[in-house]
Amino acid sequence: MKHRYLPMTEQDQKEMLEVIGVQDVAELFEDIPEKVRFKGEYNIKPAKSETALLKELSAMAAKNADTKSHTSFLGAGVYDHYIPTIVDHVISRSEFYTAYTPYQPEISQGELQAIFEFQTMICELTGMDIANSSMYDGGTALAEAAMLSAGQTRRKKVLVSATVHPESRDVLRSYAKGQYIEVVEVPHHNGVTDINALKELMSDEIAAVVVQYPNFFGGIENLKEMEEIIHAEKAMFVVSSNPLALGALTPPGKFGADIVAGDAQPLGIPSAFGGPHCGYFAVTNKLMRKVPGRLVGQTTDEQGKRGFVLTLQAREQHIRRDKATSNICSNQALNALAASVAMTALGKKGIRDMATQNIQKAHYAKNVFKENGFEIAFSGPTFNEFVVKLNKSVYEINEKLLENGIIGGYDLGLVDSELDQHMLVAVTELRTKEEIDTFVKELGDYHE
Repeated sequence: MKHRYLPMTEQDQKEMLEVIGVQDVAELFEDIPEKVRFKGEYNIKPAKSETALLKELSAMAAKNADTKSHTSFLGAGVYDHYIPTIVDHVISRSEFYTAYTPYQPEISQGELQAIFEFQTMICELTGMDIANSSMYDGGTALAEAAMLSAGQTRRKKVLVSATVHPESRDVLRSYAKGQYIEVVEVPHHNGVTDINALKELMSDEIAAVVVQYPNFFGGIENLKEMEEIIHAEKAMFVVSSNPLALGALTPPGKFGADIVAGDAQPLGIPSAFGGPHCGYFAVTNKLMRKVPGRLVGQTTDEQGKRGFVLTLQAREQHIRRDKATSNICSNQALNALAASVAMTALGKKGIRDMATQNIQKAHYAKNVFKENGFEIAFSGPTFNEFVVKLNKSVYEINEKLLENGIIGGYDLGLVDSELDQHMLVAVTELRTKEEIDTFVKELGDYHE
């Protein structure tokens, strides 16, 4: 066959048409009026053989700059972290790779146990009582948390910090519009949520306050002070958190958070082209029956052997639509498995060490920037990201860095005009001293 990746032959087509009782393909479209049918030729390249196509696509792919060929200081929600080799080996096994929703527990014990372990480890990291079996990504998980809060409190106003990831804030507004929920932004001061502004905006109309920890600028929010302000008005405290950071930081659950959501991408999931990711969602016991998605539970069979089953499923596919807490219809089972394998391979000590390395290397980079005359925009403590003030266009500087094998930081001017010529720099455990020093030197040459 000329095109092995298009397996249908003319004989296959003839036999299929005979089975359904039509003379040719045109008969299948006879209900479509002749005047609206497309009669021309599509503006696409002629078909190629498989080998020729592979050559062309490989040449195109080789033009990409990625974290294997370039040194990356780009974060802003997607990070270049160490992924244990075992992760890819496990998730590539057919019994996991092809698994979807484990509706039949008797033949899905491996998948169910993996998800149960994911839930357990997320609870340990966040300091929460219960976690679900994952969600699409951090942004949708955070929006679901705000919607749950509105339903639980029967209030129609949500406060969200300006230090929450801008894309997550956009997703939140999209969800809120359909539920007629008002979203009000709390301004930031020195790279963290403005506590005084939060106090002024709080009232008995607020369903929830949404913050990020570490926040979009890399800063560490004062969750203890926020919790007292928020719960004084009986609002819910929602925290979006990088799970790797919680290997070193005090978890939100210890500060009284009601819901902790986030993205598991830093744990075993490659950056790819911005996805797919894996959202996590953890709550206190009192919110157990309001959790979107599904929970995997542990039980024993009639012979006393340990087993795993899908338990609470408060989604519209399984219960009456008007009683559903969410219309989320699936989870990222394969990516949740990747995160589980990564967390297991690293272990508690490994995750703590990895998180600590992020803090130490980012701190070193910050000091090198200062020594070379750069201004660090915000003065507070950070995890693995911080903001550097430049005197030229971040876009232009990043273009020059790319020519020298470096992927620069995120251009904050894209999301906030007041932060034009400000670069959000991410330094993970994979960055070496030499790479950091070279980055700062190159940046200094273009910065002058």
